[in-house]
Amino acid sequence: MDVEVLRYADLAAAVLGRPARLGPVRLVAVDGPSGGGKTTFAGRLAGAVRSAGASAVVVNTDDLLDGWNDMLTFWPRLERWVLGPLRAGVPGAYRRYDWYAEEFRSGWEPVPVSDVLVLEGVTSARRVIRADLTFLVWVTAPRAERFARSLARDGAHTRDALLAWTRAEDAHFAGDGTESAAEVVINGVVSELLSDPEAEVLGVISGSTDLTR
Repeated sequence: MDVEVLRYADLAAAVLGRPARLGPVRLVAVDGPSGGGKTTFAGRLAGAVRSAGASAVVVNTDDLLDGWNDMLTFWPRLERWVLGPLRAGVPGAYRRYDWYAEEFRSGWEPVPVSDVLVLEGVTSARRVIRADLTFLVWVTAPRAERFARSLARDGAHTRDALLAWTRAEDAHFAGDGTESAAEVVINGVVSELLSDPEAEVLGVISGSTDLTR
Protein backbone atom coordinates (compact mmCIF):
# COMPACT_ATOMS: atom_id res chain seq x y z
CA MET A 1 0.00 0.00 0.00
CA ASP A 2 1.31 3.44 -0.92
CA VAL A 3 1.79 5.99 1.84
CA GLU A 4 1.87 9.72 1.26
CA VAL A 5 2.39 12.73 3.49
CA LEU A 6 0.32 15.75 2.51
CA ARG A 7 -0.72 19.02 4.07
CA TYR A 8 -4.08 20.07 5.41
CA ALA A 9 -3.74 22.98 2.99
CA ASP A 10 -3.60 20.52 0.07
CA LEU A 11 -6.85 18.88 1.09
CA ALA A 12 -8.51 22.24 1.81
CA ALA A 13 -7.55 23.46 -1.67
CA ALA A 14 -8.94 20.26 -3.19
CA VAL A 15 -12.24 20.72 -1.36
CA LEU A 16 -12.53 24.38 -2.36
CA GLY A 17 -11.69 23.48 -5.96
CA ARG A 18 -14.73 21.23 -6.22
CA PRO A 19 -18.36 22.28 -6.65
CA ALA A 20 -20.85 22.57 -3.82
CA ARG A 21 -23.44 19.79 -3.85
CA LEU A 22 -25.43 20.55 -0.69
CA GLY A 23 -27.05 23.66 -2.11
CA PRO A 24 -24.35 26.36 -1.92
CA VAL A 25 -22.30 24.39 0.64
CA ARG A 26 -19.39 22.00 0.07
CA LEU A 27 -20.12 19.11 2.41
CA VAL A 28 -17.14 17.11 3.67
CA ALA A 29 -17.95 13.94 5.63
CA VAL A 30 -15.32 12.67 8.07
CA ASP A 31 -16.38 9.15 8.95
CA GLY A 32 -14.77 6.12 10.56
CA PRO A 33 -14.92 4.08 13.76
CA SER A 34 -14.97 5.62 17.21
CA GLY A 35 -11.61 6.68 18.64
CA GLY A 36 -9.83 6.95 15.30
CA GLY A 37 -9.13 10.68 15.45
CA LYS A 38 -12.02 12.11 13.42
CA THR A 39 -12.69 15.10 15.68
CA THR A 40 -9.08 16.28 15.67
CA PHE A 41 -8.86 15.86 11.91
CA ALA A 42 -12.13 17.71 11.26
CA GLY A 43 -11.09 20.69 13.36
CA ARG A 44 -7.72 20.99 11.64
CA LEU A 45 -9.25 20.66 8.17
CA ALA A 46 -11.75 23.40 8.96
CA GLY A 47 -8.88 25.57 10.17
CA ALA A 48 -7.03 25.01 6.89
CA VAL A 49 -10.12 26.00 4.92
CA ARG A 50 -10.34 29.23 6.92
CA SER A 51 -6.63 29.87 6.37
CA ALA A 52 -7.35 29.62 2.64
CA GLY A 53 -9.79 32.51 2.98
CA ALA A 54 -13.05 30.54 2.97
CA SER A 55 -15.62 29.93 5.69
CA ALA A 56 -15.98 26.57 7.41
CA VAL A 57 -18.23 25.10 10.09
CA VAL A 58 -17.81 21.79 11.92
CA VAL A 59 -20.81 19.78 13.09
CA ASN A 60 -20.13 16.70 15.24
CA THR A 61 -22.87 14.11 14.88
CA ASP A 62 -22.34 12.98 18.50
CA ASP A 63 -23.98 16.28 19.49
CA LEU A 64 -27.21 15.24 17.76
CA LEU A 65 -27.49 11.70 19.11
CA ASP A 66 -30.18 10.94 21.63
CA GLY A 67 -27.87 8.68 23.63
CA TRP A 68 -25.92 5.52 22.88
CA ASN A 69 -28.66 3.77 20.92
CA ASP A 70 -29.15 6.55 18.35
CA MET A 71 -26.17 5.84 16.05
CA LEU A 72 -28.33 5.29 12.99
CA THR A 73 -31.71 6.77 13.86
CA PHE A 74 -30.61 10.37 14.50
CA TRP A 75 -30.38 11.12 10.77
CA PRO A 76 -33.89 12.63 10.28
CA ARG A 77 -33.03 15.10 13.04
CA LEU A 78 -29.81 16.09 11.27
CA GLU A 79 -31.64 16.40 7.95
CA ARG A 80 -34.44 18.53 9.41
CA TRP A 81 -32.26 20.79 11.53
CA VAL A 82 -29.08 21.17 9.47
CA LEU A 83 -28.82 19.53 6.05
CA GLY A 84 -32.26 20.45 4.73
CA PRO A 85 -31.97 24.17 5.50
CA LEU A 86 -28.41 24.39 4.10
CA ARG A 87 -29.51 22.56 0.95
CA ALA A 88 -32.11 25.31 0.54
CA GLY A 89 -29.48 28.00 1.10
CA VAL A 90 -30.68 29.10 4.55
CA PRO A 91 -28.98 28.69 7.95
CA GLY A 92 -29.66 25.66 10.09
CA ALA A 93 -29.45 25.08 13.84
CA TYR A 94 -29.46 22.14 16.22
CA ARG A 95 -29.94 21.36 19.88
CA ARG A 96 -26.85 19.83 21.46
CA TYR A 97 -27.28 16.60 23.41
CA ASP A 98 -25.95 16.66 26.96
CA TRP A 99 -24.41 13.21 27.54
CA TYR A 100 -24.27 13.73 31.31
CA ALA A 101 -27.84 14.97 31.76
CA GLU A 102 -28.99 12.54 29.04
CA GLU A 103 -31.21 15.11 27.35
CA PHE A 104 -31.05 17.79 24.68
CA ARG A 105 -30.21 21.29 25.83
CA SER A 106 -32.85 23.97 25.39
CA GLY A 107 -30.68 26.36 23.37
CA TRP A 108 -29.94 26.10 19.66
CA GLU A 109 -26.50 25.98 18.04
CA PRO A 110 -26.48 28.04 14.81
CA VAL A 111 -25.14 26.54 11.58
CA PRO A 112 -24.60 29.37 9.09
CA VAL A 113 -24.45 28.90 5.34
CA SER A 114 -20.69 28.52 4.82
CA ASP A 115 -18.34 27.60 2.00
CA VAL A 116 -17.60 24.27 3.70
CA LEU A 117 -19.46 22.18 6.25
CA VAL A 118 -17.32 19.47 7.86
CA LEU A 119 -19.70 16.82 9.15
CA GLU A 120 -17.80 14.58 11.55
CA GLY A 121 -18.91 11.38 13.21
CA VAL A 122 -19.79 7.73 12.85
CA THR A 123 -22.19 7.22 9.89
CA SER A 124 -21.74 10.83 8.69
CA ALA A 125 -20.87 9.54 5.19
CA ARG A 126 -23.71 7.03 4.96
CA ARG A 127 -24.91 6.13 1.48
CA VAL A 128 -28.00 8.36 1.63
CA ILE A 129 -25.90 11.57 1.72
CA ARG A 130 -23.15 10.69 -0.76
CA ALA A 131 -24.72 12.48 -3.72
CA ASP A 132 -24.46 15.70 -1.68
CA LEU A 133 -20.83 15.19 -0.65
CA THR A 134 -17.94 17.19 -2.06
CA PHE A 135 -15.39 14.98 -0.27
CA LEU A 136 -15.40 11.83 1.86
CA VAL A 137 -12.61 11.13 4.35
CA TRP A 138 -12.22 7.90 6.33
CA VAL A 139 -10.22 8.14 9.57
CA THR A 140 -9.30 5.01 11.47
CA ALA A 141 -6.63 3.39 13.66
CA PRO A 142 -5.86 -0.06 15.08
CA ARG A 143 -8.87 -1.45 16.96
CA ALA A 144 -7.17 -1.80 20.37
CA GLU A 145 -5.85 1.76 20.18
CA ARG A 146 -9.25 3.10 19.18
CA PHE A 147 -11.03 1.35 22.03
CA ALA A 148 -8.47 2.53 24.58
CA ARG A 149 -8.80 6.11 23.39
CA SER A 150 -12.60 5.97 23.45
CA LEU A 151 -12.60 4.51 26.96
CA ALA A 152 -10.17 7.18 28.18
CA ARG A 153 -12.34 9.88 26.62
CA ASP A 154 -15.74 8.64 27.82
CA GLY A 155 -14.81 6.99 31.11
CA ALA A 156 -14.47 3.41 32.34
CA HIS A 157 -18.18 3.29 33.23
CA THR A 158 -19.00 3.37 29.49
CA ARG A 159 -17.17 0.13 28.68
CA ASP A 160 -20.28 -1.97 28.03
CA ALA A 161 -21.89 0.79 25.99
CA LEU A 162 -18.70 1.21 23.96
CA LEU A 163 -18.54 -2.51 23.23
CA ALA A 164 -22.12 -2.46 21.98
CA TRP A 165 -21.39 0.69 19.97
CA THR A 166 -18.35 -0.97 18.36
CA ARG A 167 -20.42 -3.97 17.29
CA ALA A 168 -23.08 -1.67 15.84
CA GLU A 169 -20.60 0.45 13.89
CA ASP A 170 -18.88 -2.67 12.52
CA ALA A 171 -22.24 -3.89 11.20
CA HIS A 172 -23.09 -0.51 9.71
CA PHE A 173 -19.77 -0.02 7.94
CA ALA A 174 -19.82 -3.57 6.55
CA GLY A 175 -23.22 -2.98 4.97
CA ASP A 176 -22.67 0.62 3.93
CA GLY A 177 -19.27 0.24 2.25
CA THR A 178 -18.12 3.56 3.67
CA GLU A 179 -14.38 2.96 3.65
CA SER A 180 -14.35 1.77 0.05
CA ALA A 181 -16.23 4.94 -0.97
CA ALA A 182 -13.71 7.25 0.73
CA GLU A 183 -11.32 9.31 -1.34
CA VAL A 184 -8.80 9.68 1.47
CA VAL A 185 -8.04 7.08 4.16
CA ILE A 186 -6.08 8.26 7.18
CA ASN A 187 -4.46 6.46 10.10
CA GLY A 188 -5.61 8.87 12.78
CA VAL A 189 -3.05 7.86 15.41
CA VAL A 190 -0.04 8.21 13.11
CA SER A 191 -1.45 11.36 11.55
CA GLU A 192 -1.76 13.06 14.94
CA LEU A 193 1.79 12.08 15.85
CA LEU A 194 3.16 13.59 12.64
CA SER A 195 0.88 16.60 12.45
CA ASP A 196 2.48 20.02 12.64
CA PRO A 197 -0.33 22.61 12.80
CA GLU A 198 1.96 25.51 11.91
CA ALA A 199 3.21 23.74 8.79
CA GLU A 200 -0.31 22.35 8.18
CA VAL A 201 1.10 18.85 7.81
CA LEU A 202 -1.74 16.37 7.43
CA GLY A 203 0.13 13.20 8.18
CA VAL A 204 -0.12 9.73 6.71
CA ILE A 205 -2.60 8.98 3.94
CA SER A 206 -3.03 5.34 3.02
CA GLY A 207 -3.75 4.60 -0.61
CA SER A 208 -3.13 6.86 -3.58
CA THR A 209 -5.68 9.56 -4.36
CA ASP A 210 -6.01 12.31 -6.92
CA LEU A 211 -7.01 15.40 -4.97
CA THR A 212 -7.51 17.44 -8.14
CA ARG A 213 -10.48 15.54 -9.56
